Amino acid sequence: MARLIWYYKDVKDWCVVLESIHRIILPSKVIIGPGAIKSIGEIVNEVAGRSKNIGVVTGENTYRIGGRIVEEYLGGHSKVETWIAGDASISTAEKISLKARENNIGLVIGVGGGRVIDVAKYIAFKNNIDVVSVPLAPSHDGIASPFASLKGTSRPTSIYTRTPFAIIADTDLISTAPRRLILSGVGDLLGKLVAVKDWRLAHKLKGEYYGEYAAQLALLSAKHVLKYHELIGSGSREGLRILVEALISSGVAMCIAGSSRPASGSEHLFSHALDLVAPGRALHGEQVALGTIIMLYIYGDSRWRLVRDVMQRIGLPTTARDLGFSSEEVVKALTIAHTIRPERYTILGETGLTQEAAYRILRETGII
Repeated sequence: MARLIWYYKDVKDWCVVLESIHRIILPSKVIIGPGAIKSIGEIVNEVAGRSKNIGVVTGENTYRIGGRIVEEYLGGHSKVETWIAGDASISTAEKISLKARENNIGLVIGVGGGRVIDVAKYIAFKNNIDVVSVPLAPSHDGIASPFASLKGTSRPTSIYTRTPFAIIADTDLISTAPRRLILSGVGDLLGKLVAVKDWRLAHKLKGEYYGEYAAQLALLSAKHVLKYHELIGSGSREGLRILVEALISSGVAMCIAGSSRPASGSEHLFSHALDLVAPGRALHGEQVALGTIIMLYIYGDSRWRLVRDVMQRIGLPTTARDLGFSSEEVVKALTIAHTIRPERYTILGETGLTQEAAYRILRETGII
């Protein structure tokens, strides 16, 4: 829906502005800290009440770490169904979604990493119910956003699903996550330095909607981890809390923007291209961090060296070999990255990079 409004500029000049409705759906509750999981009953009662059936989506490992705890705290509810999501595919999400409908589930809780929470958000969307996000690994900003990345679609992309009603981030539980997953969260946030530049570029060249507030909020998340990278890299509880809060902030930026634009640009396209060329080699955040170095270099932004230095200090891989990719695989990914989401304009343009240009960029940044 849109309406025309007249905006007065000066005595002799009026201009017509097309004002469109922009809906912003934000998480209602965010609870972070040691022992935060204990508040799950309170949150569930607030959104579902004791009369509604609850669905818990988790993974095999994450069930032992947090899923079982959630079940215990929900013991007073009439019915709690727990499903193990073996992967983050459309088919798995659809199967569980059907089971949720058959069991008259009124609220779904995702307990685990980003993939499990993505499945939970999709189930909530398909059944028009609320979802609570209980992250056990701070690997990417999907823990608070309405977007999900599920396998099995025609091409890698983000699906608009459901904004979590609440996020419960228990730092005691999250601290047990493998260090590699924690660093992956840092890598995902570094990508916002590129994503926002791409968003501005698309606004200038293609007339795409651009929201300054959402952009600055996403940038703040990236700048925050740059500032506190040593604290986060130390594995301290304080550093972990900073990381989790920054991931949630980035997710909220997507809620405000109504798209993944402030958090996903050409660095994410590169990551998705790597998934096509050589799937399963590296974590999402690790690939995004590598893409951030590349795209900042292409922009002529000298911060690519700062990002690379920070990654090296905390232990994020900065070369293709570190992540198990060959030079040929990374070059190919970079040359096809622009085709992943052709409707999303980025610094890669509409024709992308030649093989020669990709090879030169990767050599000059030290990635190969």
